[in-house]
Amino acid sequence: MVNPASLMKIMNAKNTFTQNHPKFAAFLGAVFAKPIEEGTVIEVTVTRPGEAAVTSNLRVQESDLELFAELKGLAK
Repeated sequence: MVNPASLMKIMNAKNTFTQNHPKFAAFLGAVFAKPIEEGTVIEVTVTRPGEAAVTSNLRVQESDLELFAELKGLAK
């Protein structure tokens, strides 16, 4: 069972994040508007001030979809 105080803290942090980064929140909404399917490529780039960008990607596998479904269930 999830602690209600922890859940409230997470929801407040999510709301603050969405207010601070509305375009990113909209991007995530568009990406997850339809299910991620096997073979989808997810790529992430991190660029720190004064450093070169670091990029990695993954091609979604069936076992990844199972993890995504479990995480989605936790979010409800």
